[in-house]
Amino acid sequence: MNKPFSQACENNKTAILPLLTQSLKSAKTLLEIGSGTGQHAVYFAPNMPWLTWQTSDRAINHQGINCWLKEQPSDNLLAPLTLDLHHDWPIKSVDAIYTANTLHIISWPLVQTFFAGVAQHLALAGRLCIYGPFNYQGQHTSESNANFDLWLKEHDELSGIRDIEAIIALAKSAGLLLTDDHAMPANNRLLIFNKVN
Repeated sequence: MNKPFSQACENNKTAILPLLTQSLKSAKTLLEIGSGTGQHAVYFAPNMPWLTWQTSDRAINHQGINCWLKEQPSDNLLAPLTLDLHHDWPIKSVDAIYTANTLHIISWPLVQTFFAGVAQHLALAGRLCIYGPFNYQGQHTSESNANFDLWLKEHDELSGIRDIEAIIALAKSAGLLLTDDHAMPANNRLLIFNKVN
């Protein structure tokens, strides 16, 4: 098959990398949730050789991820696990969790389930890194985000750009505190949380 390709991944990976590198310098193991095409994994993993990067996604996306991993292998990059938020996670504990452009795609109940999983599987003092668009004080941060939100809801009424205040509250209930909120390209953010209890 032809490899799946995301232009957004190509556009944002160089902006994300230095911030991840700084945040994850003491991590040994990382779980990427929703690896998608696999493009982030094959770019980030070789640039952070001190950690093991575990890809994961629903089984339907594994073939595409494996195409990228076969073409750009790295010693610290692992083939995808089957992870569906409707089911138990196939891991025990990791030092870090990374997810990009997922929370606005899944339903709000699954966002809540995601944080419950983070609470269970992220080690104490571990880092949760979330990339994507967010609203602030109930408002979109740009006209393009407002249009994107409309597009999301037209395709799935349960999806949509999330309010950062609600995300922070969920994170707090999972024992996480927001330590960094970075402005990123195309009106996105990179949120870094620390597991404090």
